[in-house]
Amino acid sequence: MVAKRSMGLGRGFDSLIPTNLVEEEFDPTSNEDAKVSQLVELDLDKIVRDEEQPRKNFSEDSLRELADSIVEHGVLQPIVVVKKANGYQIVAGERRWRASKLAGLKTIPAIIRTLSDQNRLELSIIENAQREDLSPIELATAYAKLKTQFNLTNEEIGRRVGKSAISVINTMRLLKLPEEAKKAMREHHLMEGPMRPLISADPETVHEILPKMIEEGWSARKVERYIADHKKKSSEMIVKKTNTFVKEEARLCKKYGAEVRVRGRSVTFSAKNDEELRKLLEKLG
Repeated sequence: MVAKRSMGLGRGFDSLIPTNLVEEEFDPTSNEDAKVSQLVELDLDKIVRDEEQPRKNFSEDSLRELADSIVEHGVLQPIVVVKKANGYQIVAGERRWRASKLAGLKTIPAIIRTLSDQNRLELSIIENAQREDLSPIELATAYAKLKTQFNLTNEEIGRRVGKSAISVINTMRLLKLPEEAKKAMREHHLMEGPMRPLISADPETVHEILPKMIEEGWSARKVERYIADHKKKSSEMIVKKTNTFVKEEARLCKKYGAEVRVRGRSVTFSAKNDEELRKLLEKLG
């Protein structure tokens, strides 16, 4: 249904979440969506923007970057439109529509909905988002769907589901977790709080920590402490290696009378002039 790719989102809260990411695997309303959606290729010249769309200005540089990506990879996420008398009007995806024109495309993948279908699907998503048995990832996907397919703001989503805008933002940020973590959340009923620290963790740490979280039911504080300790140990190891290199560099410099740098598995000798280089080569030989 939707390709798993995140485009640039600008600054502020929107930069924290992948707002064009709706993963079918975690979509609790995919069956309902299939009933009301029609995916087709539409001529770009038959599509018009929604004049009531509050967003009026689009960065030319950002559009050009997206156009270049479309030339290389195609349009990875369909736009959403409704039928009008002389064509179709955009519900969501005006940026992709504009960039596709810049890229020289003639058609664009689009999901066609009637207004009644759109309202029905929005209600279905909201109802699902209010269910207590949804996993946090399914809830995040429902929120993202409201944002990307109905142009709702975080505040509007929050009002519809009885949550604060900050709560909506934090839940949607879970979509940035590695696939392994998202699957674990659903399969092992992991809570949102302990998973949030993993959003900024490296994949190796996530892979290492997940089994412990599942088996021992770690709290958010314990996860944060583990990650902090892991970073500290990694930093200490880097410092230790660096200090070792500094000592080795000094020893080699004294031995060979030349500037020496040790980086990883490489040792570099530098001579100031031809005479110094000749003496260095003799010592090395």
